[in-house]
Amino acid sequence: MARVAFIGLGVMGYPMAGHIARGGHDVTVYNRTAAKAEKWAREHGGGHAPTPAEAARDCDFVFCCVGNDDDLRAVTTGEDGAFGSMKPGAVFIDNTTASAEVARELSKAAARGGFGFLDAPVSGGQAGAENGVLTVMAGGDAATFEKARPVIECYARMVGLMGPAGSGQLSKMVNQICIAGLVQGLSEGIHFAQNAGLDVERLIAVLCKGAAGSWQMENRHKTMDQGHYEHGFAVDWMRKDLGICLAEADRNGSSLPVTALVDQFYKDVQKLGGNRWDTSSLLARLNAVGK
Repeated sequence: MARVAFIGLGVMGYPMAGHIARGGHDVTVYNRTAAKAEKWAREHGGGHAPTPAEAARDCDFVFCCVGNDDDLRAVTTGEDGAFGSMKPGAVFIDNTTASAEVARELSKAAARGGFGFLDAPVSGGQAGAENGVLTVMAGGDAATFEKARPVIECYARMVGLMGPAGSGQLSKMVNQICIAGLVQGLSEGIHFAQNAGLDVERLIAVLCKGAAGSWQMENRHKTMDQGHYEHGFAVDWMRKDLGICLAEADRNGSSLPVTALVDQFYKDVQKLGGNRWDTSSLLARLNAVGK
């Protein structure tokens, strides 16, 4: 059993912290809204702390899943941040989807403090977090990764070390780039099928077993056909992620024309009021344009 802190109890962090507690570890949580931390502690039998620093004190592992680079800096190196109280030899595991730049910055700060750091963004969405089957892409040194891996595996079915600090975030960018183009293609396919009078359910039952098959096709086609998007990974979050991808592409000289276009399509979805709709709502944009 390890002493673990978990900072950030959103739709991802709340169940992830729960899986760590069920794995037999002693977990203390921190959340900006204290009532949510108290609720988690009642449900899972762990503790809660008033600041990130207090949550992290004397812990072997400190996990974090917050909103963006600024949030991450606030709970690590900011006032009452976790980095100010972490003990030598501990490991900070950041599950936030953030920039590679902030990952490298925090890795250096951790090294100065005598503890380890992994940037470890996840893929699999809310359902993956709730079911403990996330995919984790980690950046950091091998020894730190192997030390933290058994605890990370409490909420994951696939955990991989992708390279040095920042590599986890870069890998998550690739994930989001691929998903953006894929969901747009699926949306266009279903849009075409609906207009052609095809039975979408019967069609997907065949297509998902062929070369066009994907997780998005298997798990999102029914709700897309029904025009239901009040679930899943929000458009606002996807636009944040794609913004990170496009900024990094400018730095490393990559050309991402499809990603840039899909980002603008999501902007159109936001204009339809779909800020919190699932990313599969690109179909709603096509249907709105077609009217």
